[in-house]
Amino acid sequence: MELRSNQWYSGDARNAYIHRAWMRRGVPGDAFEGRPQIAIANTASDLTPCNAHLDTVAQSVKNGIYEAGGIPLELPVVSLGETLVRPTAMLWRNMAAMATEEMLRANPIDGVVLLGGCDKTIPSLLMAAASVDLPAVVVPGGPMLTGTFRGEPLGCGTDVWRLSEEVRAGTLSEAQFLRSESSMIRSAGHCNTMGTASTMALVAEALGTVLPGLAGTPAPDARLLESAQLTGRLAVQLVADDRRPSTFLTRGSFHNAIVALAAIGGSTNAVVHLLAIAGRLGIELTVDDFDRIGSSVPLLVNLQPSGHYLMEDFHRAGGLLSVLREVRDLLDPDALTITGKPLVDYLDDAPIWDEKVISRRSNPLQRDAGIAVLRGNLAPGGAIIKPAAASPHLLKHRGRALVFDSIEDFHARIDDPDLDVDADTVLVLRGCGPKGYPGMPEVSNLPLPVKLLEQGVRDMVRICDGRMSGTAYGTVVLHVTPEAAAGGPFGLVQTGDWISLDVRARRLDVELTPDELAARTPNPAMVDAFANPRRGWERLYVDHVGQADTGADLDFLRGGSGSAVSRESH
Repeated sequence: MELRSNQWYSGDARNAYIHRAWMRRGVPGDAFEGRPQIAIANTASDLTPCNAHLDTVAQSVKNGIYEAGGIPLELPVVSLGETLVRPTAMLWRNMAAMATEEMLRANPIDGVVLLGGCDKTIPSLLMAAASVDLPAVVVPGGPMLTGTFRGEPLGCGTDVWRLSEEVRAGTLSEAQFLRSESSMIRSAGHCNTMGTASTMALVAEALGTVLPGLAGTPAPDARLLESAQLTGRLAVQLVADDRRPSTFLTRGSFHNAIVALAAIGGSTNAVVHLLAIAGRLGIELTVDDFDRIGSSVPLLVNLQPSGHYLMEDFHRAGGLLSVLREVRDLLDPDALTITGKPLVDYLDDAPIWDEKVISRRSNPLQRDAGIAVLRGNLAPGGAIIKPAAASPHLLKHRGRALVFDSIEDFHARIDDPDLDVDADTVLVLRGCGPKGYPGMPEVSNLPLPVKLLEQGVRDMVRICDGRMSGTAYGTVVLHVTPEAAAGGPFGLVQTGDWISLDVRARRLDVELTPDELAARTPNPAMVDAFANPRRGWERLYVDHVGQADTGADLDFLRGGSGSAVSRESH
């Protein structure tokens, strides 16, 4: 097979001379003669603390590439840190994907190893790889080790939400809360709950893009470096076999990813990411597929936020392959992995070592725990809820709406002692969709009114057109489509309207007739709060972003352009 990089390096012409000469810098001449050039797309950044250790992982990948006869070339790419980036890292997921795609296409590389960890990095890398369609494989950076506070394990994110609510309720002092801060992040790695970072690493393996058995390996674990080195070797083989994303990722691959998502109790954010990745591949995947395939899958993993344990326990108990072995009959047996073998071929020797962490199929934590897709006059394009993280008694509920027209409106009023709210009230926050915020932030798991916290209330029905952290929990309806800023009926709800939620019936409705809804106009305060950027990426984003039910990708980025570059640079 002719290497793509030969288009730059082979021959005696002036341009080939330029390409080789500027890359030599001590490299032997045979480095450009038939040896695959493998990029390492590295999202390491000091401002993405969960990915800061990826430079060390990259060195192990380099070792494997050299061993297999390739040439490793580290390529820093856009890195998005969930905890720091404002207004939300999701605003730049598509930009990171576009920039990575363009750099992979523009440079003389034959394949790529994708290093990601924090929430948006693995999705953006996979979107890029799907669109450029060069041989590509993912190395997830892995979760951090478990920290402890007052003798108890701390779950990143999940315990932030829990402890901060206890402070607001008056059951935990601010001093104690702040003491937990230095205990929560114990080591290198991403969140140790089944948040979005852990979810996307595991889902990427179920999709077939990770060396089987690697996802979920803790960041400080020496076995991560071993697997990174093996992945470097594999990347060279991928080029030899011309194994590109389009050659093995199929609808069956996404079927398996959805089954895995349900069985592990994964983040709702995986829905928008998998929809976006499928859109880059031209694979027909809809939000309803998550309900059809995943809603009847049992929850087997007892991890926060849906359970008790953390990712270090999950890895010790057997990891993803042991979970998938329990639901093997639900998987597509023909869907391949990056190795060229079906995913199901890796399940024979995958025992569960701790049934407190990973349950048997015969004794699940919940029987029907996958993500549910709701429809009704409030969300004609769909909305989603994660029953595994919700309160069972609220899955069928009727209550009066209390509407907030922006996140600022919410923060200004939620703790007002005169707020007309009780435990049955449905909290409604809008203007938080892809266009409205912009970027669809993780604000849907709204803090509860302090006066209700003081009464012992710890969950309420909350509805939002934004997202929530994968580490969050509660009876939260999110991704309401169309969003308020796109003209959806969600923007017409008023405080005092009766809202009906019925998860079993898959319904979300405001109790108004079509004529009553049609007679309403949007609240000017809501419209004034919508994003209206004048320039730059935000302007481009707002003008072209799709809705949550299509993955919130930009309309002109769906699909791919391949790896061909027709013109020279000199």
